[in-house]
Amino acid sequence: MGGNARGGKQMNLYERAFRHALFPAYEAARGRHTLQHLREYEANQWLPAEQIAELQWRKLTALVAYCWEQVPYYRQRWQAIGFEPGDLRSMEDYARLPVLTKADIRTHFDQLKSRSLQHRLLYKVTGGSTGEPLRFGYTRESLDRRTAVMWRGYGWAGARIGQRALFLWGGPIGERTRIAQLKERLYHAAFQRRILDSFRMREDNMAAYADAIANWRPEVIVAYVDPIVRLSEWLLAQGRTIPGVAAVLGAAEALHDFQRPVIEAAFPGARTCNTYGCREFMLIACEAEDRDGLLVSADHLVVELVNASRTDDGNETGELAITDLHNLGMPFLRYVNGDIASRKNPWHATGRRGLPRLSRIDGRRLDAIRTTDGRVLPGEFFPAMLMNVAGVRRFQVVQDSLERFTLKLVPGPDFDAEQEAYLRREISKVLGDDASLDLQLVDDIPLTASGKFRVTVSRLP
Repeated sequence: MGGNARGGKQMNLYERAFRHALFPAYEAARGRHTLQHLREYEANQWLPAEQIAELQWRKLTALVAYCWEQVPYYRQRWQAIGFEPGDLRSMEDYARLPVLTKADIRTHFDQLKSRSLQHRLLYKVTGGSTGEPLRFGYTRESLDRRTAVMWRGYGWAGARIGQRALFLWGGPIGERTRIAQLKERLYHAAFQRRILDSFRMREDNMAAYADAIANWRPEVIVAYVDPIVRLSEWLLAQGRTIPGVAAVLGAAEALHDFQRPVIEAAFPGARTCNTYGCREFMLIACEAEDRDGLLVSADHLVVELVNASRTDDGNETGELAITDLHNLGMPFLRYVNGDIASRKNPWHATGRRGLPRLSRIDGRRLDAIRTTDGRVLPGEFFPAMLMNVAGVRRFQVVQDSLERFTLKLVPGPDFDAEQEAYLRREISKVLGDDASLDLQLVDDIPLTASGKFRVTVSRLP
């Protein structure tokens, strides 16, 4: 975990107090167990690969037995193919079970809930990077565990809980109450972190973003990849750098090798690391100090490659199928989220940690949208905007020119004039008054010739 003048490997006084006093007190007051799970996962990572595989197998077989008894969807689906929990004797047996798709979740939403826990579920909505927002349930324990796994993974990359951090992240969309804003500010202040809205970044306000980061003096930056790369390029073009950052974690899209030197030149002394996650599971994999692939949290998840094929470099590439081993309220078993990844062959661990590694993440390549005032909106912007709009089943944004946009939307029964007015108002705020938006309500949105769906399409040269 590379150091810097203000923190380095050693915890400073506030970081130590936050981890050992303030955060435990906050967790206890909220009835949470994040730190307890974090200690468990931090111990697990040093187990030999064989012991991690055994731990994962015990959790998986217990989960399958639980779903047979508690989750109607799985029992019905497995009975239809002649499977019972006793038939599960190896990971090869598990790989023969049907995958779970977003369409399955929408169609069988209530049948996927545990009978005994369905009334205690919390809910989230995905941003719908495939153009279809998805609602799902989870338990409080699974959320605490996911948060613990996130902090463990960030720790691999050099970002510890309580360190001074800067998030170059998508800001909230829509209007929020003053109380909500105050709570958010207090929460982030306790964690020693500041949030900068990457959705509002453009060429003529880069200096304000650079100054805000320099004045905040973060030890860690967590950022959408495209905004931090563009900011780094601007800094270098201006002859500026921001020293003192120990780690930069790229999120929401793949961090490519050619982008790392740009970021590290703009933030001298920083090490850039790639992370991978999705809203349904939070952090799934993350690079460590050696940056030799992304460590997978195999003690918390089962990560498979479906229909994998061998590549020229000896790796395997396929669609990800992910199982959360701890969300008993609405279990996702072999869930395919549409992302493509590659792994080393054979699927083994290297280094001190016994966790397996993905070579790279190949999926989620969305077109960026450009505005007349010089901003570049990442592909995640419109999913973030539309994910909580009632009645939006599927959507696609097409940019024909800097001024002309088309929003194709497949509406549900809850979509009405109020939702349409909200969309037009919020999109106008971002694209500018000189941009025209053609909102088209359609019955379906076709896939590309390769069978994929693009949530944003840019026709700019």
